[in-house]
Amino acid sequence: MTLKAVLLDFNGVIVNDRSITEQFIEQIFIEENLILRGEYRQVCLGKSDRACLYNLLRLRGRVVSEAYLTKLLNRKALMYAEQLEQVEKLPLYTGLDDLIFQVRSRNLKLALVSSTIRQEIELVLNRSQLAQYFEVIVAGDEITSIQPEPDSYLLAVERLNLEYNDLNLQPQECLAIEDSPAAIQAAKLAGMQVVGVANTYPFHMLQRFCNWTVDYLTDLEWERVQEVYAQKEFQPTVEEC
Repeated sequence: MTLKAVLLDFNGVIVNDRSITEQFIEQIFIEENLILRGEYRQVCLGKSDRACLYNLLRLRGRVVSEAYLTKLLNRKALMYAEQLEQVEKLPLYTGLDDLIFQVRSRNLKLALVSSTIRQEIELVLNRSQLAQYFEVIVAGDEITSIQPEPDSYLLAVERLNLEYNDLNLQPQECLAIEDSPAAIQAAKLAGMQVVGVANTYPFHMLQRFCNWTVDYLTDLEWERVQEVYAQKEFQPTVEEC
């Protein structure tokens, strides 16, 4: 087996925007005549904005339609765009440039898989001049299922094969880089091996779910990873963390 592709998450791996996202969710609640009482982290951490808003509203006794949720998400995306225009430097995670260099220098394909809506993803990628490196993006507004369902990762494999005709990519030939237990589980259910980066959850917590765990993107030992993929009968285990 050979490693052929690396699939990156967006929030928590590429951009550190949790605090501003929480701020925007709070603002939406105010506009809805509701108050967020500090439960954002418990309810929303590691979940899509859609799932976050739905669950928070349900806790307040509000059951809203998918169309109304989309309206709220578009409102949040507008706030996000306005915020990006004001900041001088995007809050990208340290080591991202090195990770992209390592992937490209090994002739691996690169894709982005996220529960964030495409509009926000493209804003960050274009502003940071990273869009050229991601020929394939699977965004949250394209997938109806919620992690840990593996649909988004399987769709990424499908799109990579469409983008690169001779790739013949299989899920087990992919490495996912994630920051939350639910997303890690989704990638593993798709048949992939996973690196957990401790940007959002503690190292010891991610270590229970992943194949490798790192504190920073620069800590990943690419030679070791490729050696493991090269083992003919490799079976992913927690021992690899």
